[in-house]
Amino acid sequence: QVQLAESGGGLVLAGGSLRLSCVASGRTFSTYNMGWFRQAPGKEREFVASINWTGGTYYADSVKGRFFISRNNAKNTLYLQMNSLKYEDTAVYYCARRIGLLQDSNGYDYWGQGTQVTVSS
Repeated sequence: QVQLAESGGGLVLAGGSLRLSCVASGRTFSTYNMGWFRQAPGKEREFVASINWTGGTYYADSVKGRFFISRNNAKNTLYLQMNSLKYEDTAVYYCARRIGLLQDSNGYDYWGQGTQVTVSS
């Protein structure tokens, strides 16, 4: 059983920045591939970014160059640094453990409860 807890969401002006955190339970976080998804009202959950246990990173085209995923294995924590935020980045952001396909939410088995990010224009 893996428990994930996101934090760091909030209200920010367009062009601003936020950093999301996701703390994982357990002793083997360093072996997990992890990812971030988001879901806006009325839309499907969509892939944002992922990081392998080896440190390799992957991004959705919509956030490439603005968002940066990282991890601190000593703190069992996953991060998402979000810069140059846009109104369309408004969504609930979820962290999850990846066991399958990169951009498919079915490829992730454990999920956090989500944190709301609201970008005002």
